[in-house]
Amino acid sequence: MKRILLATAACVGLGGAAASAQDAAKIGIILGFSGPLESITPGMAASAEAALKEASDSGKLPGGLTLAPVRADSTCIDAAAATTGATNLVTNEGVAAIIGADCSGVTTAIANNVAIPNGVVMMSPSATSPALSTIADDGYFFRTAPSDARQGEILAAIVKEKGIDDVAITYTNNDYGKGFADAFAAAFTAAGGTVAISAAHEDGKADYSAEVAALQASGAPALIVLGYVDQGGVGITQASLDTGAFEQFFFGDGMYGQSLIDKIGDEINGKVVGTLPGVEGEAADKFAALAKAAGMDPTGTYVPESYDAGALIALAIAAAGGPDRTGIRDKLTDVANAPGEPIFAGELAKGIELAAAGTDIDYQGATGVELVGSGEAAGSYRIYEVKDNAAVTLGYR
Repeated sequence: MKRILLATAACVGLGGAAASAQDAAKIGIILGFSGPLESITPGMAASAEAALKEASDSGKLPGGLTLAPVRADSTCIDAAAATTGATNLVTNEGVAAIIGADCSGVTTAIANNVAIPNGVVMMSPSATSPALSTIADDGYFFRTAPSDARQGEILAAIVKEKGIDDVAITYTNNDYGKGFADAFAAAFTAAGGTVAISAAHEDGKADYSAEVAALQASGAPALIVLGYVDQGGVGITQASLDTGAFEQFFFGDGMYGQSLIDKIGDEINGKVVGTLPGVEGEAADKFAALAKAAGMDPTGTYVPESYDAGALIALAIAAAGGPDRTGIRDKLTDVANAPGEPIFAGELAKGIELAAAGTDIDYQGATGVELVGSGEAAGSYRIYEVKDNAAVTLGYR
């Protein structure tokens, strides 16, 4: 379903976003180059930049325009630093749009304090808090990753299917963790399960023995870990294994990453089942071929969603006739959704040419993108287990 976006003349060309034919339009990329997701951020940034480069190299953007990425560090957790970085992108760099942020808390801060007031589109590849579905965004906030409201339902169903009726939950103490924990708990209890304890943990601690002791005291046989791969989530998991507190773990998307498996080692094999956004089929296959040729891991955390974020912004610029901020906003849902000619990863030249000519396109991209409701992806999820020191796909839902 197309979202109706209200354009206002006051936003047109705001903040120097317009670029002449011979100029490059700047696109901000604000992700956690430091902080609890720093191990996965390079793959995300490279994927988004690959899409922007593909669009530029096509030579088909309006007036021969090219797209120049400008990076900023969201830190994932420091809202003030993220806001400062985003402000620099918008006011000093004059970006036409922003890819990011990554974590939900800093994404909310940037949206409310910088992007929305300045009429700049944000396209997050990984901010999944359910609260972002109802943000007062005037149509400027989008995401290519689905909401954790759905991921909570998927993860709860998987736990029940494993025959587990009683769980403990630990979650990172922020918007992402709390929203995900609430979504999981609601779905799990609705399915007849019991949440013995749901407790927040703080990131950045050297010792999580007290948190693990409290979780173990609940008597639950399995631990749901809704944290970050480079922070408290891995600390909780390591401490649980060291003390024998839990032998079965279920991970949310923020816990997916080879760095965690490498850090913990063989002891984690056979003890983890997890979820993260992912698809199978033509869209995934075409992106996998493109990513591998470019030296990227197509299964990396939010790597496909990051490519889609960059591609959709490029296609919206083509459809809008240039890098006008409001024009990008008003064309994003049109280029993302049916009806129209399907456009997959690696086919941006074709998509840009059609969109610039006013022909309907239906961007499928790397993840089969469909924007629904408030501009977020409908999405599906990859289910995996940790086996032989790697994440092995079990299926998709």
